[in-house]
This record gives sequence, structure tokens and C-alpha cells, in this order.
Amino acid sequence: MQTQRSLLLLLFCCLAGSKANRVYVHPFYLFAAENVSCETLQTSTVKDVRTVPVDALSLEVLSADSRNFSEVDTQKQNITTRTAVLAQLLNALGLRMYQSVSSQHPNSNSLFSPVNTFGSLVNFYLGASKKTAGIFLELLGLSSGTDREDCVSLVDGHKVLQTLQNINSLVDDGPKDEIVTQVWAFIRHNTQLSEDFVQGTKDFSDKSFIRGVDFSKPEEAEQLINSFVEKTSGEKVKDIFKDVNASSDFLFLSSFLFQGSWKTAFQPENTSMQEFHVDEANTVTAPMMTHTGQYLYLNDKMRKCTIVKLPLSKRSNMLLVRPHDETDLHEIESKLLTDVISGWYQDLKEGLLELSIPKFSMTSTTDLRDLLHSMDPVIESKVLGSQADFSQLSNTKPFTIDKIVNKVLFEMSEEGHEPQDTTEEAGIPLKVSFNKPFFFSVVEENSGSILMLGKITNPSL
Repeated sequence: MQTQRSLLLLLFCCLAGSKANRVYVHPFYLFAAENVSCETLQTSTVKDVRTVPVDALSLEVLSADSRNFSEVDTQKQNITTRTAVLAQLLNALGLRMYQSVSSQHPNSNSLFSPVNTFGSLVNFYLGASKKTAGIFLELLGLSSGTDREDCVSLVDGHKVLQTLQNINSLVDDGPKDEIVTQVWAFIRHNTQLSEDFVQGTKDFSDKSFIRGVDFSKPEEAEQLINSFVEKTSGEKVKDIFKDVNASSDFLFLSSFLFQGSWKTAFQPENTSMQEFHVDEANTVTAPMMTHTGQYLYLNDKMRKCTIVKLPLSKRSNMLLVRPHDETDLHEIESKLLTDVISGWYQDLKEGLLELSIPKFSMTSTTDLRDLLHSMDPVIESKVLGSQADFSQLSNTKPFTIDKIVNKVLFEMSEEGHEPQDTTEEAGIPLKVSFNKPFFFSVVEENSGSILMLGKITNPSL
């Protein structure tokens, strides 16, 4: 717990440095429900679920669910504070989750979106019983911290989701870069779904699709669902659900697409096939983009790595971390939850670099239940597993969640918002080549929110 508190402070300082003078506000009070009180956990006080019917799944109807924009929160005076505080929470949880993802696949490329995963969890918070909701709040860092054991004070999940969407829209406000979030929920036919949950998917996403499915013929249902997702995602998400069975109640998918370009263009004529050292014994050839110019960077001799900050849009940046030749990437990643990250951001200096990085785009698929189980099996069972109670999610009892899948897509090009400066830079540039496994993060600078975390171990995959 001490580590988590330290991380919250560190991330607030390093990722939102220019906002560090803000007065601290406890997250609970920024997102608390109206007329909040400590609600008893006794089952006799469970409130009725307001549900709405769900349209049947059909490949003939591909339009997204309709939205009532009058329901969107219009209270803007606290939005800057909300985004900064929420950034602390999703960064803390996101880094813990990324470490688990990366450790499960030490020799593979990894990609993870803290902001998208946080949103998925808040969506399910909206359908949880009060007891399960209290555990969600502890995991998300939104608990009041003052509740008695027999009651829980709840936050307004819609306000949290709208704030997450606001973080995404800050990036979209810059030229070229774009974030698209979509949500799909497939529920057993003739079952109604919580109005709160349905509205939550709309608060969080750019497009949402909630459909009823006949799971009695699982192979046909699986094919129909995957075809629907492929068509409504613009063919970017394919064959996402496997092993659908006749007893399924609920399948959930969220996708997070980041389409970006560099602030300063990499010239195609300076891209060439070069060696990338996968490990000490193996190399592959990959297209390496090269640019000589002024960059913020740091050569951390004590921790044996080089850090370079690359601007993307006017509101986001990428931080690249390359271990020195004698250092392993796993050693660097193991320090992500220490104050070393804060030191990196504070110590970056401008210098003339001849920078080479592989040209890459990435996708990843994460089963959220498996991820939580790898982090803490007890928490997973209480939040999404056998001990979780989603009595506020549907009018059907009992109601189980079969799959929660997060899809992340990251697309970068050589293009940029600004052309390269054709004038000769004075001095001899320091050559920095990301030609071995490296770590990266994408950050929205206004709030300090981590949009993506990842590593490249082999750019040819």
C-alpha cells in the first residue's frame, strides 16, 4: 500500500509536472454521487434494477447505439482537476497491470492501454452490487477510505467515464492524432440490461453496440458475433471471441485505437533496413527511421539506459527507454514503479541527436479477468470472478460475465505535423539507435494520463 501511495505522488509529479502546484483533492470527493452517504451492505436493501431491452444481433443493422447528448455532464468547472486526479489513479493501476502483462510475455512485444482498461472496469462497477462495488472502488483508488465495514460510499461512475472520454478528446483536439474507443456487449437474448451500464458504455466510448444473442448454437453465435465486430470496427478487430458456449450470458469487448503521427516528420528517404538485436544471439532486419534534430533526452548512467522524449501532437508525447548494451530490458521494467520515472522526466535535457527508431504498428488483445488473476487471484475472484455479484447489471439472476476483452491498436506513420528543418544543425549529433528491445509510453500531456504502455522486442513480428 505504501508503494501505491508513493507511485501516485510520483506519477502526479512526473507526468503532470506543469500542474504540480494544484491543491490536492481526494479522488472520492471529485467523483462522489450526489447526496452521498454510507450505504448498508445488507442484501435486504438491494435496489431494483432499471433495465432496458436490447436489440437482437443482426448483420443487417450495423449502426451504433443512439446517444442522448443532453445526458452528458455539463459541469465543466472541475474538469481540469478531475482529469489530473483521475490520471494519477489510472496511471498507478495501469503500470501495475502492464508489469503483469509484460512479465507473462517477457520475450514478446507488449501493448497495454491504462485509460481503456480503467474505463472497462468502471463500466462493470456500474452493474455491481454494493459489496462488489466497494471492492471495485478500492482497486480503482476511488474508495472514500472512511467507510465502516458494513457500508460503502459510492462514486458516480458516469462522471468517471465522462472524464476518461474527456482525456481522449484532449488528444483528438491536436492535429492528426486520433483516438477511437468502441464498446461491444453481447447479452443472452430476451434478457434486459441495466440502464446504468448501457449509459456507461456511451459515456466512455465513441461508439457502442449492445446486442442480444441466441447462444444455444454456440458455433453459429461465435461466427455471427465475430462478423459483426469485424464489420463495425472497420475490419480492424477480427476473430476476437473464441470458445463461446451455450451457457454464455455476457461477452464484453472494448477497443482503443490510437492513430498518430510524429510532430516532426521522418523523411522516407532516410528510412533503411537495419539490424535489430532481438537478443545476444539473434538479429532481424527492420525498417529504421532516422532524423537528426533537437530532442529532450537523458543518458542515465547509473540505471544504464537512454531516454528520449518524442512529441506527437501538441497534446501528447512518446517516451522511449533503451537499455544500454550490457543491460536487459526486464531490469529496466522492474524499476517502473519507483521514483526513477520521476527523475527521468525532471532530468531530460535538450540535445542534438541522430535518432533511429524502428517503424512499427502494434495490436494486442488482453483478457481482463486473466490479467487480474495474474496480479492477485483473490482480487480477481471478488471483482470479476466467482465471488463477484453483478445483481445490478441485469434483470436475470444469477447473471455471469463470461468474457471481458480489451483490444488495443497503435498505428504510427513516418509523417509529421511539421516538416523537417532543412537547415544544417550545428555540432556533431549523438547517435542514438533503438536497435534492441526497448520500452515506450504515450502520454497525454495536459492531464498526465498514460494512454499506452508497451515494449518492442522484435519489430518484425
